[in-house]
Amino acid sequence: MKKLKNVEEEEGHHQPDPFDGLTEEIIHLILDHLGDDDPLARKSFSLACKSFLSAESRHRRSLRPLSSDLLPSVPRRYPYISRLDLSLCPRVDDGMLTSLSRSWSTTLRSVDLSRSRFFSHVGLSSLAANCAGLVEIDLSNATELTDAAAAAIAEARNLERLRMGRCKLITDMGVGCIAVGCRKLTLLCLKWCLRVSDLGVGLIAMKCADIRSLDLSYLPITEKSLQPVLKLQNLEELILEGCPGICDDGLATLKESGLSLKVLNLSNCQNVSQVGLSSLTSEAQCLQQLILSYGSPVTADLGKCLHKFSSLQVVRLDGCMVTCPGMKAMVNWGARLKELSLSKCLGVTDDCLSFLVQTQRELRKLDITCCRKITYASINSITSSCSSLCSLRMELCTLVSRDAYLLIGRRCQNLEELDLTDNDIDDEVLMSISRCSKLRILKLGVCSKITDDGLKHIGRHCLNLIELDLYRSMGITDAGIAEIALGCPALEMINMAYNEDVTDVALISLSKCPRLKAVEIRGCPYVSSIGLSAIARGCRRLTLLDIKKCYNINDNGMLSLAQFSPNLRQINLSYCSVTDVGLLALASIKCLQNMTILHVAGLTQSGLAAALLACRCLMKVKLHASFKSSLPESLISYIEARGCIFQWRDKVCQVEMDPKGWKLHLSKSP
Repeated sequence: MKKLKNVEEEEGHHQPDPFDGLTEEIIHLILDHLGDDDPLARKSFSLACKSFLSAESRHRRSLRPLSSDLLPSVPRRYPYISRLDLSLCPRVDDGMLTSLSRSWSTTLRSVDLSRSRFFSHVGLSSLAANCAGLVEIDLSNATELTDAAAAAIAEARNLERLRMGRCKLITDMGVGCIAVGCRKLTLLCLKWCLRVSDLGVGLIAMKCADIRSLDLSYLPITEKSLQPVLKLQNLEELILEGCPGICDDGLATLKESGLSLKVLNLSNCQNVSQVGLSSLTSEAQCLQQLILSYGSPVTADLGKCLHKFSSLQVVRLDGCMVTCPGMKAMVNWGARLKELSLSKCLGVTDDCLSFLVQTQRELRKLDITCCRKITYASINSITSSCSSLCSLRMELCTLVSRDAYLLIGRRCQNLEELDLTDNDIDDEVLMSISRCSKLRILKLGVCSKITDDGLKHIGRHCLNLIELDLYRSMGITDAGIAEIALGCPALEMINMAYNEDVTDVALISLSKCPRLKAVEIRGCPYVSSIGLSAIARGCRRLTLLDIKKCYNINDNGMLSLAQFSPNLRQINLSYCSVTDVGLLALASIKCLQNMTILHVAGLTQSGLAAALLACRCLMKVKLHASFKSSLPESLISYIEARGCIFQWRDKVCQVEMDPKGWKLHLSKSP
């Protein structure tokens, strides 16, 4: 086997590299084990020695540059990139696309331009011409692209996956070019392409026979295009969300079609009822997922219609008016559901829900968010019938009593996700829930009766927790957070917003969680730069930070972030005590993309201008409208030309500690 050599040979005598004895195959196995989830691990590996740096460069196939400024030098460092994600690069012009496509002409297979701007049909034409092996392009949100760009894409003859969501200037003519040129397409997303009609969709259906996934959401199409689409022999996923022109008559064309559909999304299709769905029953025997959210009422006829879908595993009826006869009609259903979503469904009662879950004992995911008519009886039936549940979402189920929640911990110990936001739970409930040792996501927002005593049980027994929401759960203090930090070292996200008893002590405890990525401490007035600095030092993966109305956080906190949080991408520092010095320090973070800066009294016009110029990767910034007139127009234009979007807000400064009277609301809660 070939031995790995250094990139450069130094002249004269030098100390032998102890890693030279490792073969390149072994080095690549180590890199495969590291994966792409932890960029710091790969970086540390590369910095170990020149041999490792060279090996990592040749091994890497997937790349997500942190800045547009890095793009010119990237191909020299990584010569074999096959998947290029430019979602962190707001400005990618035609010249850059041309240069990159030439550098990776033989290896590049996938490009993500979903958050990039300033390229046109010229750059896309170079990309298609230079990279013959290109199979995937994401052009979502490219609102300025025209049919000329679509024609350029059509030159990529081997293209298999194309996403064009929100390309609002593309018309039937452009889609027709793609249909003729890209015959190998298996996935196409045209969501919100509002100028594409039946003609363009029909051309895709006729020319691209291998299509497996087709997203036509919010297009002005009718049954005229549905007929050729439903004749696609390989079609497995069809998304028709928000298509008012789709009606029962269109679905009736299925009677003449041989359909292999596995996923059908008809949410927000108000003109589709059980009459149209009944057309599916004889042909769509492979259907596994059916999404009817925010559509027609769930009546007895619709319930009976679903009986014929024996292969269904996922049904989502979110926002639908559910009738008791409709739910009961589904009781003798032969399908074995894995997921059922009834979020915000009016009409769900104990009677009908209990009947249904008793026949669906293999449910893994259940969403009954805002089902405000259910009580203890429903939870009793759910927990006794569906012991294999791994996800239960039941935010704002206001009539469910405290005793019902005790059943969850006793009977559903395989839960990995549990949402109990704004419900009547206390510490005893948390003690019971702590038996669910596999929990990864736990949401306890606006639960006024829970305290540190209950939270300590979660920290001591739910060791796999990665996400915890304690928004406005005002009985939680530093002691409870300390228990979580001690027992849940894998924690990645925590929300403690508007908990006034949370101080720097809690943040210092959380700094021992090295995987923490998102911290929300909005409205915690006793948190200061001391606690924030501890988070910055201990949590190097921090990407999202909300410190709005943390009045005691000042420039010292920003300086710590600038020094220790290189991965920070989004921050809200409204109402903080930050000055020009702190903002300029923050602007030095190369990954920073999104900032919200409202009512920061210590900022000046010149300081803000300097920070905006220094923050070269900024993609969106939210500012008070008063700055729009004070900042030079030429500066705003320059920043926008780099790919940044300004959002101007004219909000009145809020100084009250308890916005919207939440303390009063909670004190009146039963």
